[in-house]
Amino acid sequence: MTQANDIPRMSLRKRIGSFLSARRTVLRDYFSAVSGSAGRLVFSLIYFVALANTLTIADFGLFATASAAGVMLSRTLAFGFISALYRTATIRPRLIGRYTAGFLMLALLSLPLLAAASALTWFLFFKSTLSAGIFATVIFAEALLWRPIEVAMIVNNGLGRFGKAALLAILTSAIKAAAAALFILWPTHTIEAWAGFYVACNLVSLALAFGMFYPRQRLRLTPDLYWRRLSDSVYVAGAEVLFYLQMEFDKLLVLAMGGPHLAGIYAIVMRLVDLTAIPIRTFSMMLVQRIMRAPQMLARLKVKIGIEAGILIVSTSALLFLAVVLYFYPNFLGRNVSEAAPLVGLALFVPALRNLVEYHAELLFARGQTLIRAGNLALLAGLKAALLSMLLLRVTDTETLVWSLNGMFALLYLASAAVTYAALRRPVRAI
Repeated sequence: MTQANDIPRMSLRKRIGSFLSARRTVLRDYFSAVSGSAGRLVFSLIYFVALANTLTIADFGLFATASAAGVMLSRTLAFGFISALYRTATIRPRLIGRYTAGFLMLALLSLPLLAAASALTWFLFFKSTLSAGIFATVIFAEALLWRPIEVAMIVNNGLGRFGKAALLAILTSAIKAAAAALFILWPTHTIEAWAGFYVACNLVSLALAFGMFYPRQRLRLTPDLYWRRLSDSVYVAGAEVLFYLQMEFDKLLVLAMGGPHLAGIYAIVMRLVDLTAIPIRTFSMMLVQRIMRAPQMLARLKVKIGIEAGILIVSTSALLFLAVVLYFYPNFLGRNVSEAAPLVGLALFVPALRNLVEYHAELLFARGQTLIRAGNLALLAGLKAALLSMLLLRVTDTETLVWSLNGMFALLYLASAAVTYAALRRPVRAI
């Protein structure tokens, strides 16, 4: 019988080396993807600082709110068929050409829906504050220019080409940052002028994305292949609209109930919160791919708790660091941003709670539970609208409003966790 003492003991250094060697591919892919997040974070910060300090706070609030509406409405493009394209790139990459043709066809068919939804959104939230022409320009840039650029990134990530996706993310962020820097030198600093700059920089990025980064495959329309997955894509589109509704609807409500200046202050705070979430989204993207291939990895409670604790710690630490910097150097990000600087620390737990809700949505998508995902997001959107409306009606000062957001997002997190982890007890749905 082998004695325990006879088993050769491996040093800590060798154990760490063995661990890293066994996971070399995963680590390489992760650091390739993270490099894109880091580069994107730097240029996104430059873009934000340049734009937030060039436009007036009210105009920045209007643009940020219109852009948020555009991001939400862009999820109706191609009726959500981007999800099928992503799954194909991840699992059946030889069919990318066929699914890309399907995406283009469905994108054209979805334009009337996009136009109608955009008109309704403008009428409900922007009629008295932003002209229809400027709003339409921003929606065009977000839905028909930037969303296809995201498709190029999504497909490259699905193929495992994380380095190419990261480089595209960096370059497109750099193009936006350059446009914002050039805008500083422009004679007029109005939202009308910036809308033209915004379309131009997205056009350049679109040409770059499909000219140099999209995989080369012959486009072939195969309608029978699409119809089988269209119902799931519609579920995903609805869920994506609901996801961004519950993520961005607060900006629309603040604009409608508080006016452009408060919307600008709120948009600055939430934009800084969003910037701290960029690295977390890289982790979520890679985790989703792994769950698609191995759904059983979340069977252990220890793994579930570990992932959520990691997201909580990293997200909160990032915003805490930013809040400390702005406390000692309030003008660090510019004159306009300094007005919102004292509020950043009050939203300390908002990034973590938002990121965890987003992680829950990604979990349900990875497991094919798209209908449950849509229902969960609808619940969160309604709950968020009710809670935020109550805050805006009862709270009179901005500091209390921002501090109260921690409690609001905590309630949203608890609701999302209850639905998500109940759904995890069900079998994975194959798509």
